[in-house]
Amino acid sequence: MTAVERIEAGTPDRPARARLTPRRILPWLLSVVIGVLCVVPFLLVIAISFGRKIEGAAWQWDFTLANYQRFFVGALWPDEVTFLYLQQLVFSFWYAVVASLLAVLTALPFTLLLTRLSRRAQAAWLVFILSSLSLSEVFIVMGWDILLSNNSGLPALFKSTGLTQWLKDVGWFQTLRDWGLASPRNVKFKTSQFATILTMSYLVWPYAVILLYPALSRLDRSQSEAARTMGAGGWTVARTVILPAIRLPLFGSTLLLFVFLLGTYVAVTVFAAPAQHTTAVAIYSNIRGANLNAPFGATQAVILLLAAGLCLTLGHRLNKWAEAR
Repeated sequence: MTAVERIEAGTPDRPARARLTPRRILPWLLSVVIGVLCVVPFLLVIAISFGRKIEGAAWQWDFTLANYQRFFVGALWPDEVTFLYLQQLVFSFWYAVVASLLAVLTALPFTLLLTRLSRRAQAAWLVFILSSLSLSEVFIVMGWDILLSNNSGLPALFKSTGLTQWLKDVGWFQTLRDWGLASPRNVKFKTSQFATILTMSYLVWPYAVILLYPALSRLDRSQSEAARTMGAGGWTVARTVILPAIRLPLFGSTLLLFVFLLGTYVAVTVFAAPAQHTTAVAIYSNIRGANLNAPFGATQAVILLLAAGLCLTLGHRLNKWAEAR
């Protein structure tokens, strides 16, 4: 029966098969690209983490939990238990948490003042901040390395201007020595946690401004003006009006910067003491550095990723709990 005869007989024609158009192929093609570029490398890292290092050679595929056991209890277990790799993970979180909070807390008042400028001034500042993102981490760390150098940076300036002697006279120099920021003769910033955190926060400070700018630019100024009219001070206005309005962007920006800083390598290598290096530095040392132990490096990467995911999950739950209250 032809199509005309089926129509005359009242029999509906069968639906035509869906044709493979570019509009239908594109989502599948993008899925394949994402899978190849993102999912497959992630699965390979997980698979390599179960591999086995061959002494004096490379490594081979295997399925052993020895690398994970080594991460948590050390390579000498059961004779001796060491927490070197857990300590590196703790330093990774310590640097990332403090640096991200410092970046957000300093970027918040700056961005708030930025939104109160004219449109032309805002555009100029935003272009300047966006252009600073083109600088690589190596270039920025090199600049801070010169600035904090003991021979040609701030410590030399402190000594030449007499500020070091003034710190000794008022009794603050010993406090700096207790904090690891001074030698017996002069102030020093390398190596120290202070220099590491300061450099890491500077790395992500432009990102903090860019992330906070949309939320702060949409604030209703009439609410702040009404609070001031009723006698509220600057801190009260910030605590009761501004912070509740931008709580979600503020929290999300901090989490994003925290995850970004977990993988910082150059700043930690230059400014942190070897005993205070992070998991990211240890991963590079195992995969491309002196150790050449790719399975254990992959294990450290997997644990770092899982720990970061756990922190993001807890942060999301905490934010939902705060909103519910």
